[in-house]
Amino acid sequence: MVTGAAGPVPVPVRVAYDAARGGRWTSLRGGGREWLWRGSETGRHEVRPDAAFIDAGGLEECLPTVRGRPDHGEVWSRPWRTAGPGTVVIERPTFTLTRRITDRDGVVVADYRLAAEPGHRFVWAAHALLDLSPEARLDAPAGTPTRLHPEAAALLSPGTWPAGSPWLTGPWPAPAGLALDTLGPDDGTALGAVLLDCPRVQVTDGADRLTLELECADQPRSTALWRNLGGWPATTPYRSIGVEPMLGAAFDLADAGPSDAAVVPPAGEVAWRLALSAHRFR
Repeated sequence: MVTGAAGPVPVPVRVAYDAARGGRWTSLRGGGREWLWRGSETGRHEVRPDAAFIDAGGLEECLPTVRGRPDHGEVWSRPWRTAGPGTVVIERPTFTLTRRITDRDGVVVADYRLAAEPGHRFVWAAHALLDLSPEARLDAPAGTPTRLHPEAAALLSPGTWPAGSPWLTGPWPAPAGLALDTLGPDDGTALGAVLLDCPRVQVTDGADRLTLELECADQPRSTALWRNLGGWPATTPYRSIGVEPMLGAAFDLADAGPSDAAVVPPAGEVAWRLALSAHRFR
């Protein structure tokens, strides 16, 4: 990749979403490029609450868990209520989530506010499936502690995985010797990982770069990676790459220890911000 003397140039990006169907982000587009991958699964328009997850692509709002029950959380399968320009709300028995998306000079900014009883524990992830070439890479600070999840065990030497553990932790970009920063080509594998205390990452694909940054005070901030290179599902596998800013440090809320989940403070609210920006190298 060659960068000109002026370096990368900002590329304004715009977002579209579907409030009626889980608040899902359906497009993140800029400079003639669509960043979000779209799946071929049918039935999303007919989905009912607590139904099995339908992988339509885009960016899913996963809350209060990613894996576990219900799969991908409670909010993706329910309609969100419009509450103003760019603002949607979903109300559940134990929490209310408000999201407002704005355009700040070509940067997409999503502001979230979750209201719940003090002490309420949750995991949230912006489950963004990206449309990336086999040459794409994920850039994060070297040495970032990274949790591999159990599907990675089959890719390691026998006896490497700690018995009974929900994850194995090693340094980015190659925890337990698995290089995760390269995102292709398809090799029939699929694995999930969580980069701990990592609120900012960049995805570079050819001349384009996407930056994802999460701001939140006093809560664990991570970035989850779902690297499916044609290894999932077992019957009809396909390629999908998830780069997912996250509050928490575990895919499944049931696995989250005392410091692995976000916790609502005495004030009864947690606020956070997700910013997505793009650049192009000349």
